[in-house]
Amino acid sequence: MIRTVRSREVYRNPWMTVREDDIRHADGAPGLYGVVDKPDYALAIPRQDGRVHLVEQYRYPVGGRYWEFPQGSWPGDHEPADPLGLARAELREETGLRAGRMTYLGRVHVAYGYASQGCHVFLAEELVQGPAEREATEADMRQRWADPGEWRDLVRAGRITDAATLAAHTLLDLHDTEGKTAR
Repeated sequence: MIRTVRSREVYRNPWMTVREDDIRHADGAPGLYGVVDKPDYALAIPRQDGRVHLVEQYRYPVGGRYWEFPQGSWPGDHEPADPLGLARAELREETGLRAGRMTYLGRVHVAYGYASQGCHVFLAEELVQGPAEREATEADMRQRWADPGEWRDLVRAGRITDAATLAAHTLLDLHDTEGKTAR
């Protein structure tokens, strides 16, 4: 087991902190970890009539526009205690969709080799369309429905590369498979 010898914060902004940990490996060898600490976030998979709803936006760190499921976190000063409420809020804000039923599919780690952040995944069904309530930074967001063939085409074309979106789709597949075997 790895033991933390010393931990120090090296960077902070309203969305994240970065810390540097001096550690000892199980064999006694020293080591160093850089860890990004961010609050968990929520992701909603809107599904209706066999199709999923995606949003596309520009992602600055990778310099491009990509399709993904609606997702987000509370501001840094907000307590991340209600993943369901957050998933509903992100769905409404980004797409205008309201879900009559939300099913928790699981939690995935985003990049556990260097970050503590996780993502709570929900399936959103019984959807009703309303107006989107996007933040100013999301003004150029696009949205679309994708059937299973279109989903695969977007993944193959490199238009869906978000790890949480891809992992969430795997959780959805497991949910659907387990539902069929339970009948």
